[in-house]
Amino acid sequence: MEFLSLVIVVVAAFLTPIIVNRLNINFLPVVVAEILMGIIIGNSFLNLVTKDSMLNILSTLGFIFLMFLSGLEIDFNAFKKDARPRQGESKEEKKVPGHLNLAMLVFGLIMIVSIILAFAFKWFGLIDDVLLMVIIISTISLGVVVPTLKEMNIMRTTIGQFILLVAVLADLVTMILLTIYGAVNGHGGSTIWLTGILVVFTIVFYVIGVLFKRMSFLQKLMGGTTQIGIRAVFALIILLVALAEGVGAEYILGAFLAGVVVSLLNPDEEMVEKLDSFGYGFFIPIFFIMVGVDLNIPSLVKEPSLLIIIPILILAFIVSKLIPVFIIKRWFDLKTTIASGFLLTSTLSLVIAAAKIAEQLKTISPETSGLLILSAVITCVFVPVIFKKLFPVPNEMNRRIEVSLIGKNQLTIPIAQNLTSQLYDISLYYRKDLSDSRKLSDEITMIEIADYEQEILERLGLFDRDIVVCATNDDEINRKVALMAKEHGVERVICRLESTNEDMEMKSLGIEIFSNYLSNKILLKGLIETPNMLNLLSNVETSLYEIQMLNHQYENLQLRNFPFGGDIIFVRIVRNNDSIVPHGDTQLRYKDRLIVTGSKEYVDELKQELEFYY
Repeated sequence: MEFLSLVIVVVAAFLTPIIVNRLNINFLPVVVAEILMGIIIGNSFLNLVTKDSMLNILSTLGFIFLMFLSGLEIDFNAFKKDARPRQGESKEEKKVPGHLNLAMLVFGLIMIVSIILAFAFKWFGLIDDVLLMVIIISTISLGVVVPTLKEMNIMRTTIGQFILLVAVLADLVTMILLTIYGAVNGHGGSTIWLTGILVVFTIVFYVIGVLFKRMSFLQKLMGGTTQIGIRAVFALIILLVALAEGVGAEYILGAFLAGVVVSLLNPDEEMVEKLDSFGYGFFIPIFFIMVGVDLNIPSLVKEPSLLIIIPILILAFIVSKLIPVFIIKRWFDLKTTIASGFLLTSTLSLVIAAAKIAEQLKTISPETSGLLILSAVITCVFVPVIFKKLFPVPNEMNRRIEVSLIGKNQLTIPIAQNLTSQLYDISLYYRKDLSDSRKLSDEITMIEIADYEQEILERLGLFDRDIVVCATNDDEINRKVALMAKEHGVERVICRLESTNEDMEMKSLGIEIFSNYLSNKILLKGLIETPNMLNLLSNVETSLYEIQMLNHQYENLQLRNFPFGGDIIFVRIVRNNDSIVPHGDTQLRYKDRLIVTGSKEYVDELKQELEFYY
């Protein structure tokens, strides 16, 4: 039967994630499980699948879509340090140099070690193709790194951003090297210059995409049955794949560049989800299963001399990442450093791509190609497990927001006393001659200073705090300290200004301004329009709180299934610029801002669970 093999592959693709879930094999990436399923039903064991034209077409489409999504996964915002407020960040993290500089240094060392190891493979007579081995050893799988970082909720931490950026650099550089490899071994060096045409067209398509997004009439076609955005993406993939083939480059380069273009255009979350559904829902599983089908384990076992390549190659993967990553031990503990090195060891999609291309170009034998792919699969099985075991996950329940109040007066004293809880660490800086004489709780750190001078405040650690509130009775002091705090990189600076509320310089720097006049005006208006608002605001149990959803464990979770058992009511969900009235079927999304009410104790716990867990 012509379609029997296709039916078997599709059924296997459907059953694989179900089997993985039912057997609680959480450590195994689904793509690896799909390759293993292909090995079982393919040439190695059951031999149920025969490759035909239909499977070849679908497998190729899966490969194209995989490369496209690899390009789409690249977050170019990672090339600049994440400056978004992140309360609870450790002081050690803040001392780490710029992510890009550190990542480029580490990846440069990875390339150097990879080149040395590639020559070692040639010297020992294992694999003679040096450039291919450099690509194989140096590549890092974004498809394994990104889900692992998300699962561990460390994507936004300094170490998470560093790992992500190294993986992004590896993805970009190894794809370029793979293109050069295909050009040199396939069509001669002239193809490299022709590839420039592809790059030019990529830039042109990006410009067209920017103009496309600005056309208001096209925005109306984004939804419904038209789905003009999805059509545009598929058109882009086909055009760039066709152009890549036309200039003699590998078609996967065209697919990868299409993903890069779409990533640069900042597509909305809904579109990315749809594209992921197309890829990982159908095409890509077929590709990975067919990779497993093509592997012939018995033929590899027949030649034990070849099998020695697998442990040596896995060791090369580990050595090429661990040695360079040890540079970061200056800022991170040993466990974190080793864990990061192991996660960067993960390789899969580009190893498969490189092995398949090299096999097609007849630069390596099918057996060697199978060994390279098998080594990558084995690596992806144990690497996430080791990372999760080694990585020291901080206890989010012990994290506290450090708040410093400048000035000791009738405004700051009650605020400091009311804020004191398991969530906030309060310190109060004051000049004795300008201060209230009242005594405060022992939980509040009192710091008396001679004057509000930069050197004194630096020495006392004011600028290492998460939030600095300048609330003395002197506007000039408040303004001076607020500007100093911003210059020193304090995440949130709140400044009291009674003389004016329109200090544009301070507002442009991100300093939040308040005054008694402004507060009273807003309060009086609220009292007129909503008589019970004062009771609502002043009652701790009925106050409204904002919590940002940064815990990937709760992403796409329906509120009816939310496991938190505290006294909490979800009032509003702010998503992008939309305000959503929550109900049982509402799903939480990463970066949602949740407006909640309830017991202060439970609100603090929820904030720690959702916002502090990175």
